[in-house]
Amino acid sequence: MDYGMRIKLAQPYATVVPRVREALTEQGFGVLTEIDVRATPRHKLGEEIEDYVILGACNPPLACRALQMDRQIGLLLPGNVVVRADGAGTIVEALDPHVMSDVAGRPGLKPVADQAARRLHVALAALAAAASGPASQAQTSANNGRTASPPGLHPPGHHAGTAPAPGGVPPPAPAAPARRRSASIRVNPGIWAGC
Repeated sequence: MDYGMRIKLAQPYATVVPRVREALTEQGFGVLTEIDVRATPRHKLGEEIEDYVILGACNPPLACRALQMDRQIGLLLPGNVVVRADGAGTIVEALDPHVMSDVAGRPGLKPVADQAARRLHVALAALAAAASGPASQAQTSANNGRTASPPGLHPPGHHAGTAPAPGGVPPPAPAAPARRRSASIRVNPGIWAGC
């Protein structure tokens, strides 16, 4: 079962993580939570895995619209974006928002999921474009083919011969390497201030 959107970039993990944050911000998403998945197995089990972080991304206006339709949708929020090392490169995956609307079983949530999916596609496309080069490979897929895209990362609802969704995301500035955190989970409650 495929329930996410995915790109693979040739850049190292430490370079990609801050760029993912920037791309999400450009599309109106804030990062509410950050889980350093690598830290828990190391600390609790003494085992090592690749660099792997789960970013809990939320677009407050879209989240508020969804919560107005279904208060239980909060059980499925925020949407997760995974950034993980893959050899010398990095994989970025985002949960397809349609999964949340499908689980809720409310047709009224589909327009919210469509808009969130479009924004996530634009963010991933911006990351792929900024990293474009002979060593970069962009791939996407999504839940049940609804937002499946060819390597060009077209947003949901895109039809051949039409212009892709506006993104206008400029390439991010070079970032400093990500610093290691001692805690495995970080929460940013301030993002909900606009809701």
